[in-house]
Formats: sequence, C-alpha cells, structure tokens
Amino acid sequence: MSKKNKADSRGFVFSTDPNFSYQPEPQEQVETLAPKQQRLRILLDTKQRAGKAVTLITGFVGKTEDLETLGKQLRNFCGTGGSVKEGEVIVQGDQRAKVKQYLQKQGYGVY
Repeated sequence: MSKKNKADSRGFVFSTDPNFSYQPEPQEQVETLAPKQQRLRILLDTKQRAGKAVTLITGFVGKTEDLETLGKQLRNFCGTGGSVKEGEVIVQGDQRAKVKQYLQKQGYGVY
C-alpha cells in the first residue's frame, strides 16, 4: 500500500468530500457506583499466562481512576503484583480468599 493511501489510526483511508472532518464522539464517563451496589466476580485464571495463576476481579462499574485505586489497594493488601487492564483487576497468584475478605470488608458485593 502506498503511503498516500495508508489508513490512519481512526480507520479512514480516503474521502471524496473536500469538507470532510472526522469528529469523534465524546466518551461518557460512567459514575462509580457505591460499594454496596457493585457486584464483583472473583475468578482464578491461567489462560495465556504460561500456566501461572492469577486472580481476576471483574464487574466493576465506574471510572477508570477508581478501578486503578481499587487495584492498587488489593495488590497492597495481598502483598503481590498485578495490574488493571480492560476493566479487570489482575492480582498475581491464587489470592481469591484474601481478595474476597478485603472486598467484603470494604462493603462490595462479591460472588
């Protein structure tokens, strides 16, 4: 593909309209629900992780910053590493019991 017709990051290759201007839709920030209204799910996952177990916490409804804060608090409580990716908190190792204990103590609905 020549440089002239290369797709940009938004997927547009070419437009015949001389007045064309891409206007992205503003993304809405979802307000973070109270801990009692949250329904979090705790899972043990080993898929695509070279056989190593990680604890996944899914189902969080709210802002990314609040999810990052929750992830940091969980990692500190468990004393392990981890990250927050694609709306999920990842904690290294099988930490399901500790994570459940912490979340229930904070008032989250866990199942």
